[in-house]
Amino acid sequence: MKVLVTGGGGFLGRALVNKLLRRGDEVRVFARGDYPDLVRDGAELVRGDLADPAVVADACQEREVVFHVAALAGIWGPRTSFERTNILGTENVLAGCQQHGVERLVYTSSPSVVFPKGKVDIAGWNESAPYPERFGCAYSRTKAIAEEKVLRAGRDNRLRAASLRPHLIWGPGDAHLIPRVVSRAKEGNLVRVGSGTNRVDLTYVDNAADAHLLAADALDSNPDVAGKAYFISDGAPVELWTWINDLLTRLDVPPVRRAISYRTAATIGGVMEAVYATLRLRQEPRMTRFLASQLSGDHYFSIENARRDLGYEPAVDNETGMKQLVDWLRETSAS
Repeated sequence: MKVLVTGGGGFLGRALVNKLLRRGDEVRVFARGDYPDLVRDGAELVRGDLADPAVVADACQEREVVFHVAALAGIWGPRTSFERTNILGTENVLAGCQQHGVERLVYTSSPSVVFPKGKVDIAGWNESAPYPERFGCAYSRTKAIAEEKVLRAGRDNRLRAASLRPHLIWGPGDAHLIPRVVSRAKEGNLVRVGSGTNRVDLTYVDNAADAHLLAADALDSNPDVAGKAYFISDGAPVELWTWINDLLTRLDVPPVRRAISYRTAATIGGVMEAVYATLRLRQEPRMTRFLASQLSGDHYFSIENARRDLGYEPAVDNETGMKQLVDWLRETSAS
């Protein structure tokens, strides 16, 4: 295939690009930064900003499939920044696809598009769950708005488009989520929120990349996939704090022993949000109300629709992924 991957230099994007290159696809990467290693491996690099419609449209030329992976992630920051990248950027990708006759679009969304504001235990939800009236953070809201635009294009037959919602992507190459957890644990600043028995979905990075390839193929062979969203995970939720302590133990880092209640964490988060907003601080607070709910509540989903429609089955199980992650973390810390 002739493919465009937005955000191809990021964690998931890079895993997807590597899989595409290995199977012989012609890959163009759209990114803000410079990634000479991807160019050496055979990818074409186009540097630009998703908010620039002309540059995005040019990147869509002569492409059969677009994987729109790029996004502004996080639980804190100016609302306008999230809107610019996640909403306007997606609108520009859709316009570029339609202008240049791109056949298929796979959009990388997030399960947080169905998370309501406040603490709600999510246990086994499927894609029938609606968008909430109020979101817990700007990231979730803007991803939901962008996803709806993609799905509407797929339903209206303007473009064969589908959305994937991988939850908590992890594995070797992660520069943010897991390294931050380990760093805070080493500093003694990681505190359990809630009882510690909450269960969550994880998605190993190779499993998430596989799901994108399957979605692109399904859009080619099954017209019913267009206009639909799919939850993606490793298929077996884990007990979050047990999983974190297992990882820390394997890395010879003391496990998390201190704990606070959800109510206390949410109160602290609300105060920190107010202070950061008043002082217009751009860095992310150590605690927010949204983060408190995520660290203490259940959030796992059914992947039966992805299994049925896409043929998705997680290839890497948790134990295999954990061993690969620990090996990578040890190598990177030693180098």
